[in-house]
Amino acid sequence: MLTDFVQKIAYKIRRKIQPGTIVIDDIKVTAELDYIPFGIRKQLYQKNYEKGELTLVRRALRPDDRVLEVGAGIGFISLACAKICGPENVLSYEPNPAMKRVIEKNYALNGLIPNLRNKVLSVEAGEVEFYFSDNVLSSSLIDRKHGDATKVQADAISEVVNEYDPTAIVMDVEGAEIELLRNCNLSNISKIMIEMHPHIVGMEQIEALSQYLIDNGFKLEEQLGKRYLLLK
Repeated sequence: MLTDFVQKIAYKIRRKIQPGTIVIDDIKVTAELDYIPFGIRKQLYQKNYEKGELTLVRRALRPDDRVLEVGAGIGFISLACAKICGPENVLSYEPNPAMKRVIEKNYALNGLIPNLRNKVLSVEAGEVEFYFSDNVLSSSLIDRKHGDATKVQADAISEVVNEYDPTAIVMDVEGAEIELLRNCNLSNISKIMIEMHPHIVGMEQIEALSQYLIDNGFKLEEQLGKRYLLLK
């Protein structure tokens, strides 16, 4: 309880002084509203941004892993991966053009350069409709009624997995995980860290995807709540 009280006080102090940079578990990220929306800054000030994904990445990845990150957002989780495996061993996909400069800034704050493709990963390559949300967090290949459809360039996940040959996949794609993980060769993948989205696709589809992965040789190693899964 004392820890919760201290965290609340620390959050109130950060909210009052509004620091431009936040450090979470040795990862520096910008908190400037010129770069990120208010909702993300609030989570950064609370120091709970992407807490579930960070926990799984820290527990699962090893220095010799080669990571494909699908849905980089502000680059926080890809930085966590890069600090473990080296930035040259992390390939990140993020379709939002506004996030490119944010990711580059956050990497620069940590003295690193991102291996970033400013595209979406989809089932098929070409041009696809993507729905950008003002809050960034709800942007998706799935129409969640948070924004209008925009045409973006896509790479096919099957081709990228074959070309890049990752050992690990880190995925946060607001419901698109249901189709993406069924449409690539997972035989050389040793670990998958997924943020599931039952509020978007429903628990039935989440359970079906989990069973599909188990049927393909993976074992559920850890689950944080209903959303964060680590499979090996």
